[in-house]
Amino acid sequence: MNSSSARTEFELIHAIARHVKPSAQVPIGIGDDAAVIAPTPNQHLVTTTDSLVLGRHFTSDWTAHDIGHLAMAVNLSDLAAMAAKPRWALLNMTLPKDSVYATQAWLDEFMQGFLSLDDGLVLVGGNLSEGPLNIGVVLIGEVMPDQAITRSGTQVGDLLVLTGTLGDAAAALSRPVDNAPFGLALRQRLHRPTPRLLAGQHAAGHVHAMIDVSDGLLADLSHLLHAATRDSATPPLGAEIELQKLPTSKAMKAMGFSEAERWNLQLSGGNDYELLMSVQPSSLTPLLADLQLANTDATVIGQVTSGGEILVLDEHGGHFVPAKRGWDHFQETADE
Repeated sequence: MNSSSARTEFELIHAIARHVKPSAQVPIGIGDDAAVIAPTPNQHLVTTTDSLVLGRHFTSDWTAHDIGHLAMAVNLSDLAAMAAKPRWALLNMTLPKDSVYATQAWLDEFMQGFLSLDDGLVLVGGNLSEGPLNIGVVLIGEVMPDQAITRSGTQVGDLLVLTGTLGDAAAALSRPVDNAPFGLALRQRLHRPTPRLLAGQHAAGHVHAMIDVSDGLLADLSHLLHAATRDSATPPLGAEIELQKLPTSKAMKAMGFSEAERWNLQLSGGNDYELLMSVQPSSLTPLLADLQLANTDATVIGQVTSGGEILVLDEHGGHFVPAKRGWDHFQETADE
């Protein structure tokens, strides 16, 4: 190990803790058996957790900064979908002994990426172990009582609104990309996604339901539709998606995909971390106006139906059958 190596567990913990800013709402933070936090009065807590595994979510050639960024972003995206404000984080890391990951230099770069996305979020604790590389994150956010947006409010006739663009991360995985501007843009979407925190908070007063698109548009739309009827005798909901309305980045267009290739990546690719919203038509204009205040573009891509089936329609009204429905953690592996 080189001079930047941290040789003990406590040196590694210090390498992480040195990045943490003090906070009046964290009376006891890193260094004790547990953290003590002081939630904002009259706020509800919103919690989420996710983990990153080498070979599945990232590969060994990723930079530490990118891994840290992704570890935080995937969890922030869940809070964004609930319209919550991130407040506190717990970080659980399993690091291989005598590896580059168990060094101060790697941890410093990781923490820079991990804490780069939200200045108001404080790391309050976690756990450090030796073993195969694994990174687990717990985030705690806050939201006003009864203001959290769930997946379960979708109604027949709602418009389906999507932030940003689709398919860039999947495009970066589907074929080699070079260091030209468009290739870098696609890789950036894969390695450093942007969680739509402000968009989620601005959308809260307008939408019936919301979900982050992490497993692919069709997979997450299915979750949204199922959640609306799973606890009732209401017939299953369906949807119609218009292929020509799927928002596409300049980088994606520049890659020379055929329409069918692009549609498959956009419908099923995953890793976009955009927000999919279900909104009644009369609320569309104020929703889009508020999203602009959050500097977020959004597109109407379809509508909720009573058919119980998701139909993907081309410009002539014909049905497009995608190659797959979306990401499955027990089927897929990272291949970049």
